[in-house]
Amino acid sequence: MVVIVSPQPTSFPIPQQLYGLSSTSLTLPPSSFSSVLSLSQSLTADPPHHSHPLVPAFFVIGDSSVDCGTNNFLGTFARADHLPYGRDFDTHQPTGRFCNGRIPVDYLAVRLGLPFVPSYLGHIGAVEDMIQGVNYASAAAGIIFSSGSELGQHISLTNQIQQFTDTYQQFVLTMGQDVATDLISKSVLYLSIGVNDYIHYYLRNVSNVQNRYLPWGFSKFLASGMREAIKSLYNTDVRNVIVMGVAPIGCAPYYLWKYQSKNGECAEEINDMIMEFNFLMRYTVEEVHDELPDANIIFCDVFEGSMDIIENHQLYGFNVTTEACCGLGKYKGWIMCLTPEMACRNAANHIWWDQFHPTDAVNAILADNVWNDGHTKMCYPMNLEQMVAASRSNG
Repeated sequence: MVVIVSPQPTSFPIPQQLYGLSSTSLTLPPSSFSSVLSLSQSLTADPPHHSHPLVPAFFVIGDSSVDCGTNNFLGTFARADHLPYGRDFDTHQPTGRFCNGRIPVDYLAVRLGLPFVPSYLGHIGAVEDMIQGVNYASAAAGIIFSSGSELGQHISLTNQIQQFTDTYQQFVLTMGQDVATDLISKSVLYLSIGVNDYIHYYLRNVSNVQNRYLPWGFSKFLASGMREAIKSLYNTDVRNVIVMGVAPIGCAPYYLWKYQSKNGECAEEINDMIMEFNFLMRYTVEEVHDELPDANIIFCDVFEGSMDIIENHQLYGFNVTTEACCGLGKYKGWIMCLTPEMACRNAANHIWWDQFHPTDAVNAILADNVWNDGHTKMCYPMNLEQMVAASRSNG
């Protein structure tokens, strides 16, 4: 495998300059991947779905928490295109999902009465393949353009929004402006990004960022970037947005190993940063919601939902709470999941699948919370089911 690694960013005098970065390697039209499309399509499951979907389409922007195969087409170490990834998926094959099975957006697509959302780089580019949604998410991507660049290529938040805009323009050319606008405005967009800005930027102290910004200031900077992203999507006629917070990565096996946790205690200094970011994002979403009164924007605090699972793991049927199912080293957090032999036999009783990602079972619980507060309240001011009902009544 040839890995194209972007150069490390230089020092920036002000944080706004982080958004001015550009890349010559990330303009990736789907037509340039025709030779590998059949593989991606063969691994796309067709789950049971309603004959009358609740929304026209479901669009996904984000990182590895929702990547369904984008990075399969990129030169990067951040890939999940090999077993044991996908071993418990509907096809029992790796698809590029960073999980043993389904990711949250798979469960939500079924709830919405839609098929699983295909990867933007994994379809043939025809409108009929995108009419019910597209997944643009790319593992290692962050709010900051260069977050995760040490792993190789990825599609940044900015570029994912551009890809979505390109899709919208294809709809306009094919269907006409009014039909395309109606489709986009009645659809749902799921936005899950930000964790790599901590894992691959702030905690690695890229460009000496920790000496320039305290965690609170850095979180404010990220939240301002998310505000601009939401407004950019609104300007592209998106009206229904789910904004996901960041999970408690201080409890992830990688940081338990790295911080030499004695008895599985989470790295509280990391979780404190994440809680601050989620607090800021909830406030930011409320502000943007007030500024854009015809939009339905909800914030789902995945930190709250995840900590509920960790703290009440026995009620949920999990008996392995700190060790990953797949990996090596203490907590299986030292080396990433590489081969089937590294994986546990039963992932269903584990909270963590690998160094950073939860198991299919956890994803199902979190998706239930996003949909209708199925296990604990996680979304504000409403859940997805309520948002869809509000959108349908307004439409």
